[in-house]
Amino acid sequence: MADGMRASEPKKKKVDGLTELLENVSAMPAHDQAMAMRFHSIIERTAPSLKPRLWYGMPAYAKDGKVLCFFQSASKFKARYATFGFEETAALDDGAMWPTSYALTELGDEEEARIEELVRKAVG
Repeated sequence: MADGMRASEPKKKKVDGLTELLENVSAMPAHDQAMAMRFHSIIERTAPSLKPRLWYGMPAYAKDGKVLCFFQSASKFKARYATFGFEETAALDDGAMWPTSYALTELGDEEEARIEELVRKAVG
């Protein structure tokens, strides 16, 4: 065969980004899972144009095919906090220096409001 596959090898079924992301989140420990789901709902509500996907095994959201922001569970690297971060496509520039990631031990109403503000700015 031209593509290098043998006739007996089945093709992998392509899974959409949202399904992959939700499966990834469902495998997280309960605390990380709760924060990741809340983060996901913030993104869906605040920036519905962003496309969910996995990025290096983390839930991420892309704009024009490039990752804009991501959620890294604390369990991923056995850290004491989860991370919410942005990639360079995010429009967060503020002078010559600005934060691109944030540690999260909890995701309450105050943190949610701050994330919404950052995501709106990042989307541009």
